[in-house]
Amino acid sequence: MRVLYLFLLIIFISSCSEEKTAKQRPNIVFIMSDDHAYQAISAYDNRLIHTPNIDRVAKMGMLFTNASVTNSICAPSRATILTGKHTHINGKTDNHFPFDTTNVTFPQLLQEAGYQTAMFGKLHFGNNPKGFDQFKILPGQGVYYNPIFITKNEGTYEIEGYVTDIITDMTLDWLENERKADQPFFLAYLHKAPHREWLPAERHIAEFAQKTFPEPATLFDDYSGRGTAAKEAEMNLLHHMNWAGDSKIYPEVMDQLGIPDASGWDKGAFEREVGRMNPTQRANWDKVYQPMNEAFIQAFPNMTDEDKMRWRYQRYMQDYLGTIASVDENVGRVLDYLEANGLMENTIIVYTSDQGFYLGEHGWFDKRFVYDESFKTPLLVAWPGKIQPGSKSDELVQNLDFAQTFLEAAGIPQPEDMQGESLMPLLTGETDKWTRDAVYYHYYEYPSIHMVKRHYAIVTKEYKLIHFYYDVDEWELYDRLNDPQELNNVYNDPAHKEIRQKLHRDLEALREKYGDSSEISQKLLEEYLDKLRGTEERLAPSFKKVGED
Repeated sequence: MRVLYLFLLIIFISSCSEEKTAKQRPNIVFIMSDDHAYQAISAYDNRLIHTPNIDRVAKMGMLFTNASVTNSICAPSRATILTGKHTHINGKTDNHFPFDTTNVTFPQLLQEAGYQTAMFGKLHFGNNPKGFDQFKILPGQGVYYNPIFITKNEGTYEIEGYVTDIITDMTLDWLENERKADQPFFLAYLHKAPHREWLPAERHIAEFAQKTFPEPATLFDDYSGRGTAAKEAEMNLLHHMNWAGDSKIYPEVMDQLGIPDASGWDKGAFEREVGRMNPTQRANWDKVYQPMNEAFIQAFPNMTDEDKMRWRYQRYMQDYLGTIASVDENVGRVLDYLEANGLMENTIIVYTSDQGFYLGEHGWFDKRFVYDESFKTPLLVAWPGKIQPGSKSDELVQNLDFAQTFLEAAGIPQPEDMQGESLMPLLTGETDKWTRDAVYYHYYEYPSIHMVKRHYAIVTKEYKLIHFYYDVDEWELYDRLNDPQELNNVYNDPAHKEIRQKLHRDLEALREKYGDSSEISQKLLEEYLDKLRGTEERLAPSFKKVGED
């Protein structure tokens, strides 16, 4: 009898131990916006906007000042995050080629290990995300007003309202009504905003349309210190931004003023977004944008190019930052729920973006380049009791590292083919275990919209060595400490000969480490060009624009 008692006691203790271990596994709330520049988060820079709720994550935990992406474009970035692999390995090198669904994603591994998983918002590619018990996602880019959602269990349907609010409503509903208290959870809370075409919520339209924002020092950059790629990119606020879709000049006003639809999809972008509004939404929109259009009609004939550039910058910032205001409000709603329901204590909270973005620096909008504004991405991580509140790290971390970080935090073995490094040593103060001194970058989507040339690079804390290839063969080298705006290419400067030679060696070593090569680049280029030759817009390299990103 005593033996039986001891046997049952051992089983009970073992069961309790397993239950305790399961409960100790952290929940993970992964918050990601789309094209959210680090310059537009006040924890990084408070000159443009105040983001008190996003800043709460930094105050609770760690802010990374040197976080970056491996490929600064939407879908490839998301594929890297999910797989922990560079885009030439996971197959999603650009926005055109499909994601290789044979890839194993970290949510699948979390789900198999007993995590409850859910995704709400913008995935960007694929309509059936793997490894999720529940999902409600936007098709492709989605829209700001009255969006359509693809759901796991309810089919596809439209919801009236503003997309950022709706994604948050879905997230909070899941936390309240579907989350299982006896399981750890992984929640992907993914915003469309602030992606182009930047439509603020009704409550923010008038507020932000009245604001004036400081201009970046390089708004009128002439690219004299750089090579062909910067000079030929089509991202200039004055020359390449859409008038209707982006700057919200009504199509009929464009016709009245003789402004052509140069992109071929400018007016269509306006109708696709603003045209979705219901009568009340449109009336609130017109209360602000109609007077703005009327004032523009009066001013336009006498505006110089410099005047137009300054005007377009302000219009851009008003709408872009207006969309971020709603993101910040809604992040606050989720943080408030976690606090009110006792879910902060053992929950990892991440705020990031799928890449950085240009906010007028160098006269640009969009991303794609390895230059800092698009290469660097915001990354704020909180984990009460594990991460020192208010801490900062300048280590070279990437979106490549997220998968392994989450797996290690959950106590799940990391697949050997993942290519990142867990951030756990940095998050928990064991910085001596972090040894990375350089990161690798590779951009592929050219020729295409914005015409940013193909390039790869090695980036250290001090330097950045870039190779632009295909229709050019040019190298650029930047001193990141002494030239933070990256205005002067010092590749041919004799004073940088030794560092240039070292970076060339290190770059080749990184390419070998991550399984990249010139042969792979050529193969991917040929596949891309073959795909484009099947369209009407196939004249490479002087290539017309292919769709929107």
